[in-house]
Amino acid sequence: MRSIASGARAKSRPKRRCRSNAHWRAVVWSGLIAGAAFLVLEMALVAMMGQSASGAPRMMGAILLGRDVLPPPATFDLGVLAAASAVHFPLSILYAVIFGLAAERLSLWPALTVGAVFGLVLYAINFYGFTALFPWFEMARGAASIVGHIFYGVVLAVAYKWLAR
Repeated sequence: MRSIASGARAKSRPKRRCRSNAHWRAVVWSGLIAGAAFLVLEMALVAMMGQSASGAPRMMGAILLGRDVLPPPATFDLGVLAAASAVHFPLSILYAVIFGLAAERLSLWPALTVGAVFGLVLYAINFYGFTALFPWFEMARGAASIVGHIFYGVVLAVAYKWLAR
């Protein structure tokens, strides 16, 4: 027979929360959606600035393939794009996991704000932290990359909140 003391103790224990499959599906898909949107925007912004749209994928691909794939030439290369995707999309999903944990209980508008700030933090990590390992990202610091990362965070927030409902 349980005593009153043991019953009170059992009630005071925090319950472990198990996230649903829908939550994890929303995280993965929102990471993929935001990652694709980021890549398209980043390539478009760079092209509008008169630079090669292949520059960003080449910098990402160089993480796996080495510096030899960095421009020039700044032409399209399917192997480099595959390597860039192998780096970019898993990172996008990982970042979406972190965001999902932070924004799970937020309504849309606060989640959008958190998403924009999250994107800005990712910019700082990617272009100031990771440059110790991958110094070629330093050349991509600037307005286009900042806008792209904020855009990633906002798209991530919208996609996550829409898919998690």
